[in-house]
Amino acid sequence: MSVAEILKNNKETAFSFEVLPPIKGNSIDKVFNTIEKLKKFNPAYINITTHRTDIVYKETEPGIFRQVIERKRPGTVAIAAAIKAKYAIPTVPHIICSGFSKAEIEYELIDLSFLGITDLLVLRGDKSKNDPRFIASLNGHQYACELQEQINEFNDGHFIDGSSIENVVTPFSYGTAGYPEKHEEAMNLDADLRALKNKVDLGAQYIVTQMFFDNSKYFNFVERCRSFGINVPIVPGLKPLTSLNHQTMLPKTFHIDFPEPLAKELEKCSDNESARNLGIEWCVYQAKELKAANVPSIHFYSMNAVTSVESVAAQVY
Repeated sequence: MSVAEILKNNKETAFSFEVLPPIKGNSIDKVFNTIEKLKKFNPAYINITTHRTDIVYKETEPGIFRQVIERKRPGTVAIAAAIKAKYAIPTVPHIICSGFSKAEIEYELIDLSFLGITDLLVLRGDKSKNDPRFIASLNGHQYACELQEQINEFNDGHFIDGSSIENVVTPFSYGTAGYPEKHEEAMNLDADLRALKNKVDLGAQYIVTQMFFDNSKYFNFVERCRSFGINVPIVPGLKPLTSLNHQTMLPKTFHIDFPEPLAKELEKCSDNESARNLGIEWCVYQAKELKAANVPSIHFYSMNAVTSVESVAAQVY
């Protein structure tokens, strides 16, 4: 059963979470440790993030720099396969435009198809840290909808050069991202929803939201999506606060707002422990309200927050 079918047919709110590939040179043990802590909550699926390839400048000798292609977190496809083999839990690798050519994406799709991993989350991805705006890779995609079209062509049995694929057994099923507080580059909320509607019309079967801390933003987002004719499942994404620097870092990085009651309580926190405790308490409140509203799943962003996610899930699931 695909993730889209799980979300559509589930009678109760599912539990899911996201893992981060280890930094190049590190072992997969940290990923497995995360799963060991959270598998008792019967995750319906696990997402595996993908990180772009970047060009960085390294000093080779005093005053001389050269361009180096660097990917700090490789291994998304391999980790998806390892999790599937070890835990028999559906895995959802992220497939992104950012830092990848069409040919590189095609090789990813071939590998995933061989492995029988046919659930994807399709995203544009972040811009390079060296660029003022998102710039597509050479022979790559500028927008997620273009990446979807490539996947659709693959599903229909065609490589990017137009040649035919033999024996495509199970087509890829995929979801996409949504932004309750608007994507930072969208001109306004309506423009953002028109772009999202296009992605759904192209084949995205569910939406996973950016993190938010005000449930009313999620409920309003769902209502607006429905008014635009977007009728696929919409999965709320949550992340518990874990440190004091989240009060400035998260709004700046993800272009989100804290609701005033949370902001006031966060201002009272004097250290990371008090911020972490508040983060768990607030996330439990959010998750319980969302679960009471019978959302299809709650997706937890567990990076640097595994212990907090475990505490939240223990009180909600």
